[in-house]
Amino acid sequence: MAITIKAHRIAYMALPKAACSTVKQTLAKIDPAYGRKFEKAGAPVLNPEHVLYPTRRFRPHRWEALEGWWRFCVVRDPAKRLISCYTNRVVQLKDLHNSRKLIRGAVDLPMDPDPDFFFQNLVAYRRAASVIKHHALPADMFLGDDLSVYDRVYPIEELDQLMKDLGARCGTDVTLVRKNKSGGGLGIEDLKPETRDSLRPHMAREYALLGGYYENPLQ
Repeated sequence: MAITIKAHRIAYMALPKAACSTVKQTLAKIDPAYGRKFEKAGAPVLNPEHVLYPTRRFRPHRWEALEGWWRFCVVRDPAKRLISCYTNRVVQLKDLHNSRKLIRGAVDLPMDPDPDFFFQNLVAYRRAASVIKHHALPADMFLGDDLSVYDRVYPIEELDQLMKDLGARCGTDVTLVRKNKSGGGLGIEDLKPETRDSLRPHMAREYALLGGYYENPLQ
């Protein structure tokens, strides 16, 4: 289901770990209905943009119903997006410490894995923690398997252009305010060869969709 700004006929499909927090916060500024949505949601204090504009999976029939709207998405290099799942959700936010399955010992996995262990056991961690599953699912689950359905696809490196385009459509200046920036320092090349091998099928699927924007480093 798309995130929609009815007043401006804008529709956005969010991709986790691809500047979705930043884009949602921007949309909140140009959405005339934001105040009403905010009150209706109970005035959430923590990350209200995610409460009001939840990230959901792609549904073709719902997307087709928005024909005539300006429809866009933001994409990110798949390797960097997956690494960000680890550096942000596992290292920075300690999300695995909130997994009931891990807390109860129903799944025998460390809560603070090193990157090689995490990625070699990515499938198991996705099963153990819904937040990891959400952020590590392939991009096509959120964007669909055909990017031609979008009026514009913005690589994350072109967020400034997205702000300009949003401003032009809304008749106002839109300023980029980056949010939820993930910690850096780790790259796909830093992982062990066997770890990279375990990720090849996942990465092949990702780059099959986004190969027009990014080159697969594991080929």
